[in-house]
Amino acid sequence: MRVLITGVTGFAGSHLAEYAMTRPGVEVYGTIRTRSRLGNISHLLEDLKLVECDLRDPFSVERAVDEVRPDFLFHLAAQSFVPASWTAPEETITTNVLGQLHLLEAVRKHCPDARVQIACSSEEYGLVHPDEIPINEDNPLRPLSPYGVSKVAQDLLGYQYHRSYGLWIVRTRAFNHTGPRRGEVFAVSSFAKQVAEIEAGMRPPVLLCGNLDARRDFTDVRDMVQAYWLALEHGEPGEVYVIASGRSHTMRQVLDLILELARVPVEVRVDPERLRPSDVPVLEGDSSKFRAKTGWTPTIPLRKTLSDLLDYWRDRTAGPDRAAPGRSTVEPFDYGRGPRA
Repeated sequence: MRVLITGVTGFAGSHLAEYAMTRPGVEVYGTIRTRSRLGNISHLLEDLKLVECDLRDPFSVERAVDEVRPDFLFHLAAQSFVPASWTAPEETITTNVLGQLHLLEAVRKHCPDARVQIACSSEEYGLVHPDEIPINEDNPLRPLSPYGVSKVAQDLLGYQYHRSYGLWIVRTRAFNHTGPRRGEVFAVSSFAKQVAEIEAGMRPPVLLCGNLDARRDFTDVRDMVQAYWLALEHGEPGEVYVIASGRSHTMRQVLDLILELARVPVEVRVDPERLRPSDVPVLEGDSSKFRAKTGWTPTIPLRKTLSDLLDYWRDRTAGPDRAAPGRSTVEPFDYGRGPRA
């Protein structure tokens, strides 16, 4: 079976490639751009097949899809950093919406029987009223950022291509996920990196943060990518599924857990530059529909996730004699104990 992952060099993409390689009889392909950084997948390059593809170029996308003709296609590539969508809204819309349009057109032409997962987002919900929590698939979509708007468009575009052309498409609305390899621009990973640098004496013992009152529902990325796989194995084409742990924490609680794992005292300061023009106050998901359909359940506690993330950044700050770029001494995850259909 051929599996194609767009955005394979990214955070979730690299973990999904690792997981797919544990499946029997699977060839894993991933899209890259000319200037893609391969650090996250450097340990996979012996077996991972890379295909050059710029989603903004329809001819590039068509060539890549025609070359691979995948059985499973996971569409993870996107401009995924919410604050960047405020400063670069046009790039966010172009990359996320037009990029997916090019991809679905290529699938329609060259591999219409492929099973396609569209990685959507809890940011689509945006403004959620207290009586609408926990959030399920039927909640209204009220996005509060250009990124959220772009993900709503991706979501509905996937539905439209299923209905109009009969493509096998499922949409997954993933709530927050984190873990080793998460980019430093994301809040929880930024907390961990700052702590690791403070421990290494690379910065003063002051951690800068943004809004600590927002509540988020966190899942370990290694649990999340197994959910993505199960979505294509057992999901219903045309359906949308919330994927979440079902429990939310304030960012202050998450930060406190990281500080408990720190080896030195750390002072916390709010940085006005890290505050957004508007923020989603609470995101807590109800994934009962997905769990009933696939048997998925998250297995990794948040404390373990944060510990592995902190160790990942400790590796990055330990010097070239301790850790090579893109690698982590965090023990590889045993996917064999994860959920199976």
